[in-house]
Amino acid sequence: MRKYSSRVWRYDGSIEQDAPRWAKLRADMQPAFPTYYATDNDPFAELVGQAIRQLNQLKPEAIGHGYLGYDPNLDYSQVADAELAPNMDNVENVIYQSIALFEGMPNWNHPRVMPNVIPPANTAAIIAAMMTNVFSPNIIEGEYAWNVEKSEMESAAIIAKLIGWDAREAGGLYTFGGSGCYFYGLKYALTQVLPDSRCKGIRTDGKLLVSQQGHYCMMNSTDWTGLGMENIITIKTDPQTNAMDMEDLERVMQELSAERIPIISIVCTMGTTDAFAIDPVDQVRELIDKYPNPPGFGRTFLYCDAVIGWSWLTFKDYDFMGNPLGFDDIILSKIERNYRLISKVIYADAIGCDFHKTGWSTYNCSIFMMRDLAHFKTLMLRPGSVYLQERTCYNPGLYTLEVSRSGSYSMAGWATLKFLGQEGFQSLLGGILEMGQYLRDCIDSEDTSVCVNDEDYGFVTLFRVYRRGVNAREQYNRELNEPNARNELIENNKFQQKIADQLWEWFRTDQQLGAEYAPYISYTSGFRPTSYNMDQSDPEAVIYALKSYPMNININAQAMDTLLELVLLARDAVLEGEANTETRGNCQPPYCDIDEANDLQCNQPDPKRGLMQIRSLLSGVGMPRY
Repeated sequence: MRKYSSRVWRYDGSIEQDAPRWAKLRADMQPAFPTYYATDNDPFAELVGQAIRQLNQLKPEAIGHGYLGYDPNLDYSQVADAELAPNMDNVENVIYQSIALFEGMPNWNHPRVMPNVIPPANTAAIIAAMMTNVFSPNIIEGEYAWNVEKSEMESAAIIAKLIGWDAREAGGLYTFGGSGCYFYGLKYALTQVLPDSRCKGIRTDGKLLVSQQGHYCMMNSTDWTGLGMENIITIKTDPQTNAMDMEDLERVMQELSAERIPIISIVCTMGTTDAFAIDPVDQVRELIDKYPNPPGFGRTFLYCDAVIGWSWLTFKDYDFMGNPLGFDDIILSKIERNYRLISKVIYADAIGCDFHKTGWSTYNCSIFMMRDLAHFKTLMLRPGSVYLQERTCYNPGLYTLEVSRSGSYSMAGWATLKFLGQEGFQSLLGGILEMGQYLRDCIDSEDTSVCVNDEDYGFVTLFRVYRRGVNAREQYNRELNEPNARNELIENNKFQQKIADQLWEWFRTDQQLGAEYAPYISYTSGFRPTSYNMDQSDPEAVIYALKSYPMNININAQAMDTLLELVLLARDAVLEGEANTETRGNCQPPYCDIDEANDLQCNQPDPKRGLMQIRSLLSGVGMPRY
């Protein structure tokens, strides 16, 4: 062995001159890996700094456009031509190529970029997540992550205390987004209600009950777990609050109980994306106790989809009387209302929280919280592997879905909690409502625009813009309430879409409008049905609206003034026939869109229980009050 080694390596670890090529290549790539020992001048740190400096060069000037780099074109047409090169490349060259992939990407930090609940990540989370990529802690178990495991455990304790759960009983697992949390919740529920399902599979058509405004990942989870999308029953929502209608929920539960059909889970939505609907968890808990599942089945599981709404729990100890952060009175009442309703998650069995939404953290970063971790482990524990030994006291890989899990999720979430604290979260959340209210005031002062979600308490402002000379409030009221104005509604729905598409086209083509560049906002093609279409039988009698989601910290009053000015400019451009919306990019097989999925026929209307239709996913039904 020594003779073989001496042919390749010298005593000091360097490569012999006549060493085989594989050894020389290994020596060449060694500087491209972080060193295992400390150095005065770390080449890895220099490369990271170099990459960040190059990435920084993609940022615009302070008054520049809202995307990174200089070329906003989107072209996927050549991706299938990629192949593995026969030889190694230079690390610096690969970094340069990596930077180039960010050309044209929306800049979530930009004050005029507000299309959805997509916030910029805070620096603490970015760096904490990045550090895990240096040493690869795997939170499958303590042995492979050591103290990095504490980032998950401490995060769970912090959130448990915000909820009001006992931190010595509750637990949390970081996972792949809100859909991952939902999936965990449904699997936990299936195992609790149908204990034989782990070995024998799902043999009972148990039901998942969820608000008609619940997130579409209800379909993902029922599909991928094998429960089936036809076992979703959507519950009507209250036309004033958008929350789950308790009378309709009780009616459905009574019918299922009479037919001895088990309810696998009831999902309470704690803050929808647009309408910010919050379901009454405490009342749902009472109904679960009132209508237990038939004998032979476990207790109905109560899951709270709080991926957007969870962070209002940080107002748990806020002095609403003293108002130390000085929020406007209107905003303060909304904050207090949001906290009061979100705080009902204490009655849930589990909740999902996204840090990459209302935690200003990196993607992906979500945590699935359980009120009783020991119970979850008891239900979900699997035998270990012969090649993995549980050498520490914390081994979540024995009961998690993913098994191997990157420590980047937990480190980013933990760092965010440490960095922001209660006041940091409070100022960010309240600041969004302050900026949203300012925009709503601007919209209200413009005759041709109207806010359509004045009664909502969430982060988004939804509004419609009409032609010059049209009284927006009067026109919107006609479209909302009068069946004979249906054609006008449909025409103006298309008008909203054209305005949004015009702004998108300006944004993607770097149009400068006076001293400003176009904003990046979006639109909803189904905020709510009209008052004469509450059963949603007419798919066209719904409200379209432009959407402003001011999630980033750089948005101020000036940005909102500019936003409305540019929206009105886009309106005029559409009327003048200037709209051009061909900015989808260029996809080739196998990545181009297909139509086969549109033929999926699930959840056909059931007049008895109102089973959801796949396309019936409006984001709000609340009636405005003028």
